[in-house]
Amino acid sequence: MKLKQRMVVLCAVLLLLGLAKIFLLDGGEGSAASRRDVRAFRKMEASLSLPRGARLTHTLQSPWEIASQWVGPREVYPEETPELAAVLTAMSTARIERADVGYKGTQLKALLVLDGGQKVVFKPKRYNRDHIVEGEPYAGYDRHNAEVVAFHLDRILGFRRAPLVVGRHVNLRTEIKPVATDQLLSTFLTQGNNTCFYGKCYYCRETEPACADGEVMEGSVTLWLPDVWPLQKHRHPWGRTYREGKLARWEYDESYCDAVKKMPPYDAGPRLLDVIDTAVFDYLIGNADRHHYESFQDDGGASMLILLDNAKSPRGNLSRDDHDAKQRGSRGWPLHAHPPEQEDPQAGGAGGPPEPAGGRVPADHHLPFLLPRGSGGVS
Repeated sequence: MKLKQRMVVLCAVLLLLGLAKIFLLDGGEGSAASRRDVRAFRKMEASLSLPRGARLTHTLQSPWEIASQWVGPREVYPEETPELAAVLTAMSTARIERADVGYKGTQLKALLVLDGGQKVVFKPKRYNRDHIVEGEPYAGYDRHNAEVVAFHLDRILGFRRAPLVVGRHVNLRTEIKPVATDQLLSTFLTQGNNTCFYGKCYYCRETEPACADGEVMEGSVTLWLPDVWPLQKHRHPWGRTYREGKLARWEYDESYCDAVKKMPPYDAGPRLLDVIDTAVFDYLIGNADRHHYESFQDDGGASMLILLDNAKSPRGNLSRDDHDAKQRGSRGWPLHAHPPEQEDPQAGGAGGPPEPAGGRVPADHHLPFLLPRGSGGVS
């Protein structure tokens, strides 16, 4: 085919594609719903986009002060946050003043203090993006990028219950070792040309260190919540047993959800709704390892369930479905339903649960868009 003929064919194809776009997205009486969907998606996309390298336009407050003022009983950050990009930029660029071993837990992490005294948790890269973790849903190391994904999913769903997370590259030789404690320094070693460390944690071993690419290590940085909001740990009512051959009660007892609804703090306030929301959240990110959860201390069940420790996902296998994360959502009442009526001691009769501090979150504000009316739960 001659060049001129090829050009004619190419122009014809482009013309057909243009007409198809106009017909499917921008025209035709039957495409009104499609146009509305596209406009809604673009509006949401624009509202969630964050400029790169943003800086605060004023110097009256540090980014850490701004972020600490956002925290409340029902949110870690507000819906409208013009300074969010600047805070994330500060987390990824601020000078590291101190480095220590992680605060506790089973997985490797480091506790860093950034310029201005802000604590953050650094989780190192352990896997390539496409590495598939085989075995149980909770097998393998934490994935640093899962924390970043979980934070942005939290934004998309409008939960605003996850601490701020951003990716960061650190030079272990120039940024970490000069300010590291002796306890952290004692865990550094070299493998080939790569600098590594194994830290201190339940499963941390010298034989299984996290290694940089040379001296530069990729990881996630999670903003430490303000000390004025101390955390309280709770056993997850739909946690697994972690014992081979032993089922948790929720896995075989169809009446278990009714029993949970009668137990504090699930018998009043928004806590049980938060647990169900979290089941959907964990299903979407592939996290099957939420055996405990945190809320703010002495909250009487009124505060949110805080979405911490989301790094046991994604496992890298996009074709795998986590069925027990799905079951945690379906073995309660349907996600779109209002909670069961409860005795309100303040009202002296049957009614909804008492309002928590900061206002009650209506039941139908919990993921109303995920399931159609009449659906029986996650299926």
